[in-house]
Amino acid sequence: MDSYYPDSYLEEVIEFTTKSGLFLYEGNILSYMTGIDLSCNNLTGHIPSELGNLSEIYSLNLSHNKLTGVIPSSFAKLHQIESLDLSYNNLSGEIPNQLVELNSLEVFSVAYNNLSGSIPEPKAQFGTFIENSYEGNPFLCGPILHKSCSKTDSPSTISTVSEDKGEDGLIDTYDFCVSFLVSYVVVLLTIFVVLYINPYWRRAWFSLVGKCITTCRYSNVGNFLTYHIFKRCV
Repeated sequence: MDSYYPDSYLEEVIEFTTKSGLFLYEGNILSYMTGIDLSCNNLTGHIPSELGNLSEIYSLNLSHNKLTGVIPSSFAKLHQIESLDLSYNNLSGEIPNQLVELNSLEVFSVAYNNLSGSIPEPKAQFGTFIENSYEGNPFLCGPILHKSCSKTDSPSTISTVSEDKGEDGLIDTYDFCVSFLVSYVVVLLTIFVVLYINPYWRRAWFSLVGKCITTCRYSNVGNFLTYHIFKRCV
């Protein structure tokens, strides 16, 4: 008499990537394991927001593709999800804060994308995720990443700006000195050329210089005599 095994189809061994590892599932456990693994398929385009309606899945792996766009906020409806891997794509925008509502989430990775902004508040399950869940996103910030999300300039930025201004000041002073010396030399050469070419101006120039020297000499002599006369009177 032949026996009937209604669950004989569950004897097949299934490989499934979840929680950052490859696991083998066999037997009745498969009836409790639901998930989607589309990793390493060169998928392109945006992630369909409709995936958020699959509220009964335990694992969603879309890593190592070429997906673009933002992470759908509808993923907050994946209440049973334990593993969510979106790493190694070209996703952009911010990580939806609504994901902190996923209380069953044990493994989460958005590493190596183009995400920006603040990471979700480290509460509930998101308080258990470490830096490598977010690495490879230079524009993400938050306490876990040791990077402030403040919009004010960091000390290093301010220091750099100050150094740049100091260098600009030095350059301006140098340019001024060079310009002054060049102008001074040009004026002197012009005077010498004019005096050399024009005899009238040459005679007038030497006459002016002679008068200045004579005036200065008499002025010094007068001051000297006045000083000694005043000293004798005192």
